[in-house]
Amino acid sequence: MLFCMRVLIVEDERVLADTIADGFREEAMAVDVVYDGEDALERTSYNDYDVVVLDRDLPGVHGDDVCRELVTRRSPARVLMLTAAADVDDRVDGLSLGADDYLPKPFVFSELVARVRALARRSGPVVPPVLELRGIRLDPYRRRAARDGRELRLTKKEFAVLEELLRADGGVVSAERLLERAWDENIDPFSNIVRVTMATLRRKLGGPPVIETVTGSGYRLEAR
Repeated sequence: MLFCMRVLIVEDERVLADTIADGFREEAMAVDVVYDGEDALERTSYNDYDVVVLDRDLPGVHGDDVCRELVTRRSPARVLMLTAAADVDDRVDGLSLGADDYLPKPFVFSELVARVRALARRSGPVVPPVLELRGIRLDPYRRRAARDGRELRLTKKEFAVLEELLRADGGVVSAERLLERAWDENIDPFSNIVRVTMATLRRKLGGPPVIETVTGSGYRLEAR
């Protein structure tokens, strides 16, 4: 299934990198962007990513070296390598470095999205394709949510927050975790955006109330 995913784009062609990032955000992914291999190694040292979209032909620290380092670190992130070289030997070389997938440029954006989603499914835990609790039904594939048969018209962030709560299956999800999974590193960690999003989500879910605030810990969906 799809879940709230966090992606790092490593691409020195800034226009291309930013275009991919904008497209991914339209697909409700949390996205960070860097433009060289050195920054990629730094970001992956302290952020958890589901997928790293990695340009192979980076200046400075080459994409091959970034990939090798992620493998050496046993990073849980899946690596999708992008390159202008499209022959079989280049693809074999890229995969032999430890990349999980390989896509030559130019590419069709919808294929890139599909490949990233497939890799993210492999990196995450196995969960039901449709999430359900307390009359709430959420289908990540179709980006649809409902409660007691009533369709919920949610923003992308509201959908991502609700998905994280459902995936926790009654467990507490911290505000920090929600910021990490539903937003990206550009969000102010002291922002009240989680609280604001939670308020609008509660309103759209309607009664009886189902989201509980656990003081000092976070939020959870009440099991009953």
